[in-house]
Amino acid sequence: MGAMTATAVEPFELRRDDGDLAAGPVALGRSLKRVPLETVLTKANRVAVRKGAAGTKAFGAMSPKPVDWYCFDAADNEVTDWYPQGLTCSSAAALPRSAFVVSWYFKPQSVPERGIRLSFLDPVALRYRHVLLVVADPNGGISPINIHAGGVAWHGNLLYVADTERGMRVFDTRQIFEVNGDGTTTIGRKGGVYSAFGYRYVMPQTGAWRRTGEARFSFAAVDRSTAPGMLVSGEYVETQQEAGRVARWAFNPDGSLRADASGVARAVDAYRLPEPKIQGAVSHNGTWYLSQGAGSTRNGALLVVGETVARRPYPVGPEDLTCVRDKNALWSITEFAGRRALYGVPL
Repeated sequence: MGAMTATAVEPFELRRDDGDLAAGPVALGRSLKRVPLETVLTKANRVAVRKGAAGTKAFGAMSPKPVDWYCFDAADNEVTDWYPQGLTCSSAAALPRSAFVVSWYFKPQSVPERGIRLSFLDPVALRYRHVLLVVADPNGGISPINIHAGGVAWHGNLLYVADTERGMRVFDTRQIFEVNGDGTTTIGRKGGVYSAFGYRYVMPQTGAWRRTGEARFSFAAVDRSTAPGMLVSGEYVETQQEAGRVARWAFNPDGSLRADASGVARAVDAYRLPEPKIQGAVSHNGTWYLSQGAGSTRNGALLVVGETVARRPYPVGPEDLTCVRDKNALWSITEFAGRRALYGVPL
């Protein structure tokens, strides 16, 4: 098992492709109340459990166990229509408010597609709330987004959600709207009343970065050990023959990607991953941390990569990674029903 090796950055190029996305939130603002992120957190309607039993099930043979963890309520822990994938935190965003953000994708069993959502969790109050991510058209209509949402990264006010075959979708935490209808099975506007599958809040997409090469975007993170930070993207592959890669992209201070005059952002560097089945990656102070899955019944691994690769115990079903810098901790999330948890281990 070798360390990560540098590879060509040319395949890692993103072109700004916002189109008319900016018009959607403006149209929504004519009919719906815009609410600050703080309102979403203070009015969180679901109860998280610190060091709950679902985490213990997820950890399996992992020893030592994580130093801390949070679990969803019973309904979200067991649901088989929704699967958590991405994780980021306010430390990555450089915000003083303590919060985690989890991305979920919908895997329909018997109802139509409902897209993707974000869970905003307050680890102090032990409360969280789901917010539905949508596309809003210039006339104010809203529709769900059918992607895997395998990773989420947070810098300043902007959230980047990985879109595997397209690139990155951008959402702005200053653009959250409270719907005025209660429909639980419908989405959209009817007679001035909006419904969103029963969600109280929606967050419309505000921007997009489209890939121009063959690179894929399976997961995402933020490296805050550099200033003003870098976006980390990576590719999930099943076998070593495919040679998955990670890349890093420079941020501007406002959280946007650094691009040239034509709107093209190019990766600063890129590396080949040392092993397959990497579900999440983040770099911090020159070291890479990689979460590796091993299916729904076996413990995964945390690969710590510098000049060599060290393997640490990890739970079953590990996904995206994020750093909580003031705690010197690495956090991830497990995806499988019945054993879902956000958990932290020392860096």
